[in-house]
Amino acid sequence: MFLELRHLRSLKAIQRHGSLSGAAAQLHLTQSALSHQIRALEDYFGARLFFRKTRPLRWTPAGERLLALAEGILPQVDAAEQALRDTGAGQQGRLHTAVECHSCFDWLMPAMDDYRSQWPQVELDLSLGYSFHPLPALYRGEVDLVITSDPEDLGGLDYVPLFRYEMLLAIPGQHRLGGRAWVEPADLAPETVISYPVCRSRLDIFHRFLDPAGVQPAAERTAELTVMLIQLVANGRGVAALPNWALTEYLDRDNLAALRLGPTGLWRTLYAAVRREDRDRPYMDAFIRLARVRTSQTLSGIHPL
Repeated sequence: MFLELRHLRSLKAIQRHGSLSGAAAQLHLTQSALSHQIRALEDYFGARLFFRKTRPLRWTPAGERLLALAEGILPQVDAAEQALRDTGAGQQGRLHTAVECHSCFDWLMPAMDDYRSQWPQVELDLSLGYSFHPLPALYRGEVDLVITSDPEDLGGLDYVPLFRYEMLLAIPGQHRLGGRAWVEPADLAPETVISYPVCRSRLDIFHRFLDPAGVQPAAERTAELTVMLIQLVANGRGVAALPNWALTEYLDRDNLAALRLGPTGLWRTLYAAVRREDRDRPYMDAFIRLARVRTSQTLSGIHPL
């Protein structure tokens, strides 16, 4: 391929200045060097690009075709170069987020709206297709940040703590356990436990409370959305373990109550998981800091970190 970007930039400079001398000054070339470059281009294609002795300078059809090409390509090249410079400086990039914590949407969406206005050059999106096991997708590069409370040792991932929170047991308002401060694992043996449709090993009510005590509930059922899960509990269809902040707005109603899981409670940490090479990018760090601020301002019962 003979035609290069430098040729297109030279032709645009000649068009802009209307002369070889003005274009050469802009391009930091001697007039002789620019003239030689254009002559080599004309000799290669066997076509004159402009009439040199006309004022103003007049382009041939071949020259006009190359100018049209320059006008289409050069802005795209310049934009791509600027985007790459911004990416290298951490001012631009992709931030596709996935959520493993299904109760996080209430604070995450406003945080993303705030971030989008502050970092308009970042390609921001919420990837819903990985909701139930997103960490492998983060490792593979399919998403860029995962909100999770269950770190996995996949290698190359950093887990940045956002805040600590308590898991509570949601029970119907008129329940046999009502009025107690906390429950023991054995108290849930006759109950139906309602949870999200994920592996038991990733559900705190089982992995950290019932299984260590060797307790199996009478029945299990699932619901994909937090609001559905809470409605099932309120209707007396079972009990469920949820983060304290997810239950706050429902606890002033007569049909729902919450108890601690054990005398000291079951506490967890929510993390922002990112690939290690992305952790210190300014746009990534800005999102994590904004998430911390947003959660500390809007969620009750958490311990910011």
